[in-house]
Amino acid sequence: MQDACHEMNNGEILNKEHEEFTLYDAVLYGDKVLTAKFSKRLSCAIKHLPIRIAFHYEHDTQKALEAGVIKDPTLTLNGEIFLEGLVQAEEITQKFEKLLS
Repeated sequence: MQDACHEMNNGEILNKEHEEFTLYDAVLYGDKVLTAKFSKRLSCAIKHLPIRIAFHYEHDTQKALEAGVIKDPTLTLNGEIFLEGLVQAEEITQKFEKLLS
């Protein structure tokens, strides 16, 4: 098991041991530095929530544009833009709590 707050690996499933939680497909678009920072904030912000995230990076600008991404970094969930920009962990937590309510 990974440490609670960590840079997430491509293909990693956060909270994978909780098969009873809903699984979301997440893609983090952007450059390698900003997406690494965002992924660490994400792992810290939602590790305690009843959710599983299958996590992937996408650093290809053309693919980001095709997905409608205009801000770096951007997190999509199940193909929909969910968070844009290098937001704080508190904002990430609040957005996911709202999703789950």
